[in-house]
Amino acid sequence: MTLITLNNCPAPAKLNLFLHVNGRRDDGYHLLQTVFQLVDHGDTVHFSLRDDGQILRVTDLPGVPQEQDLIIRAARLLQAEVLRRTGSLPRGVDIAIDKRLPMGGGLGGGSSDAATTLMALNKLWQGGLTREELMALGLPLGADIPFFIFGENAFAEGVGEHLQAVATPDCWYVVIEPGVQVATAAIFCAEGLTRDTEAVTIADFSRHLAESNSANGFGKNDLQQVACSLFKPVADAVEWLSAYGEARMTGSGACVFGAFSTKEEADEVLSNVPAVWSAWKAKALSQHPLLTML
Repeated sequence: MTLITLNNCPAPAKLNLFLHVNGRRDDGYHLLQTVFQLVDHGDTVHFSLRDDGQILRVTDLPGVPQEQDLIIRAARLLQAEVLRRTGSLPRGVDIAIDKRLPMGGGLGGGSSDAATTLMALNKLWQGGLTREELMALGLPLGADIPFFIFGENAFAEGVGEHLQAVATPDCWYVVIEPGVQVATAAIFCAEGLTRDTEAVTIADFSRHLAESNSANGFGKNDLQQVACSLFKPVADAVEWLSAYGEARMTGSGACVFGAFSTKEEADEVLSNVPAVWSAWKAKALSQHPLLTML
């Protein structure tokens, strides 16, 4: 029996446990190294097939026109690919989203939504694309999309598309949303950005984890200093959370996180977060929830 709907599909956030900028390609893209960590907090996406070929987002997202939404762009890209492969246009789909992740937060929200869309619609449309094919399809839309389809915590290199599965700490995170949107382009274009951090290996990260039982203290986020200099709320959040242990910005910002061994520790810190900020706790995930759902 053909599926008609897929509801409650998770689109989890990611954290960058470290993020190094190692250089810049001739085309302007920066060469990065990072460890992506999935957490159990994110958006939820719902899909319902239509009787025509239209792809529509039925949830209003202020500031995100449908034509620019990665969800819609990903769905149309997959629809065209399935048509190319099968000669038959897949049915259209209504897409609703429960949006929890902030835009410009460094949590990968838009990319995660697009990845969930590709995985869910590949199932609904019986597209038959492999995980690797979906990753390749999503890469032109956003460098983080392949990671979410990869579905495991990963050591990433290049522009983020070269992925190796890696073990990460089983812990809890407190994440602060400083209330500003950080434009990725503004950070990467900044003159003060460090672009020559010495390369590390996945073995370096794994060795540190084995010795300390924590990712805290490994590397840094090269984008953090620039973001803090441009956005005082980010600097304030880093300073406040640092009182409880190492605090680090994720991605190009704006969100700031700290790692804690237990839920109780995270709850205690969360209860003290100043009311001026939104904050939440999340548990580390070992894999994307859709890997077992689909």
